[in-house]
Amino acid sequence: MNTFNIKTKLSAFVVLFFIALSVSAQIDRSKQPKAGPAPKITLEEPGEFTLKNGLKVLVVENHKLPRVSYSLRIDNPPIYEGNIAGVTSVLGAMLGNGTETISKDAFNEEIDFLGASLNLGFGSGYASALSQYSERILELMADAVINPLLTVEEFESEKNKLIESLKNNDKNPDAIAGRVGSALSYGKTHPYGEFTTEETIKNITFDNIKAYYQQYMNPNNAYLVVIGDVDFKTVEKQVKKYFKKWETGASVSTTIPKTAESLPVPQINFIDVPGATQSNISVTNNVSLKMNDPDYFSALIANEILGGGGEGYLFLNLREKNGYTYGSYSSVGANRYGMSRFSTTAKVRNAVTDSAVVETLKEMKRINNEPVDAEVLRNVKAKYTGNFVMALERPQTIANYALNIKLNNLPKDFYATYLQKINDVTIDEVNAAAKKYMRPENARVIVVGNGVEVLDNLQKVGLPIRYYDKFADLSEKPEYDIEMPADMDASKVLNAYINAVGGSATLAKVNSVFITAEAELQPGVVINLEMKKTTKNQSLQQINVMGQTQKQVLDGSAGYSMAQGQRKDMTDAEVKEAQFESSPFPEVNYLNGGVTLEKIEKVEDENAYKIKVDEETSVYYSVETGLKIKEVKASEAGQSSTFYGDYKDVSGIKFPFKISQTMGPRKIDFIVKEIKVNEGVSDADFE
Repeated sequence: MNTFNIKTKLSAFVVLFFIALSVSAQIDRSKQPKAGPAPKITLEEPGEFTLKNGLKVLVVENHKLPRVSYSLRIDNPPIYEGNIAGVTSVLGAMLGNGTETISKDAFNEEIDFLGASLNLGFGSGYASALSQYSERILELMADAVINPLLTVEEFESEKNKLIESLKNNDKNPDAIAGRVGSALSYGKTHPYGEFTTEETIKNITFDNIKAYYQQYMNPNNAYLVVIGDVDFKTVEKQVKKYFKKWETGASVSTTIPKTAESLPVPQINFIDVPGATQSNISVTNNVSLKMNDPDYFSALIANEILGGGGEGYLFLNLREKNGYTYGSYSSVGANRYGMSRFSTTAKVRNAVTDSAVVETLKEMKRINNEPVDAEVLRNVKAKYTGNFVMALERPQTIANYALNIKLNNLPKDFYATYLQKINDVTIDEVNAAAKKYMRPENARVIVVGNGVEVLDNLQKVGLPIRYYDKFADLSEKPEYDIEMPADMDASKVLNAYINAVGGSATLAKVNSVFITAEAELQPGVVINLEMKKTTKNQSLQQINVMGQTQKQVLDGSAGYSMAQGQRKDMTDAEVKEAQFESSPFPEVNYLNGGVTLEKIEKVEDENAYKIKVDEETSVYYSVETGLKIKEVKASEAGQSSTFYGDYKDVSGIKFPFKISQTMGPRKIDFIVKEIKVNEGVSDADFE
């Protein structure tokens, strides 16, 4: 379809010309720029046909590359799963793993042989391949949708995987924030507010899986989008051939319960995560916004100005001005079924949690009450225009737009006039949309963090605080003043640690320790860590990552650090500090005095004695096991924390095999690979 390509490229050129022209013009920032005529966008409509079973098919021909893709969308309404929450996740994971006539292994092997991809989920699917294999991959997709291989063995396996995933995220602040935020905003009995638990997963039966497949995996309200190097008539013939056996099911209807009421006044909802090194902050309120609402485009622009990216109010304040976070953003949802949410997000250091809340609310009030700068508005419109034009270069955009029009009951010219509607948004309309959809006066401020470090200052913000657990149940204010035995002191805590790891007699035989560990900085990027310590005030810590080496060395009386080939000698004070920490077991040195037992604190879910080593360093020891579980250091660069866990026996001594280090929002998990006691270390290592 060459007509589409020519028209799209011509329209894109015209749009970019308008952008360039507007950028070069001189702007009076005190006045809103006059809206010039928006460039006309001509969008070709995809070819369409419908099968007798109700499956609707959209076809976009694009012959630039010899590839084809198939996207399946089953337009089910929101589903409340209740006491079997997670059933759609389990069913989705089981789909696409073979058919009634093709085993899982044979199915996956053929897809690999074709150099193709095929993934199915609950209510969706995607497949792609070279155009020469297009019919076969379509046939496999249809077979997997219509005749899925659903077995009890696969069912139990996927349930166990989902339970394990929940356990892994049990203390993840991001997961907790998402779960609690949705539950409080919508209510736990709303499809958008319910969440999966280990209990609800265990409630799911194999009969539930089969019933959900029969009820919700139907062609009645399904759409298949075909894009690529194909011919419309051939696609029509093939789809009818392979999908005609997909039987029509009963129409799916649902009654969506009313969402939770908006808050009458702003309120902080706090979820305590002991040991968290940063706070996850979300300021949110419910909104009723649909894509066909008259102020939809004004809401988009208002959100972009507040928190759409690096030029947004939130980013410029919380990151650029104050350095609280690596980024702060906002989003506003549109939903044809009813309520959605406006939300801001930020992950900040514990010490600035209260300030970040104050500044976020400040920026929301700003976009509510202050006229937007004319140049800011112009730039945001230009950004939308540029993104829209770039999207038109992708053939799937045309199909997605056509599908969106159908799903959201939009006017046929919704996207053809998209830029005109963006261009028509005024400063007054931005403020009006902000007041309607971004409401600091009704804000729910959700804070997930370490209460012992953030609550005192958070209470000074002046907003009422309600406390919730990680499953969105109302709870009491956390109690941090844990009573300590009257006769407990630092020496008893330290001796308990020494006894827990092996005893003083065993530690006295240790002359050196050699530890190697590694961590994944990001996918494919591994950090290798090597540590050596002796009882002669010698220590070496060396990190290798992507061919670069950094190390810190102490030879007993002097030391240095090396990074990028540059050596820096330690000062006398730094040498003294390094000597104090150089022992394989610093606790032996701590017994000589100078440390104090302060109190008992929660570290994650465990009570721990907090020992202050010096003004910058505190170490935490488990009340129950005696083992060291955390160390905190303060510096000019900020606070860093090290967590110790997974203790294992080596030569009669317990060592931590997981060492997690955090600095601000970053966390790196080192997994120990090997520990050598009294071997692998020589004086030459510390030269």
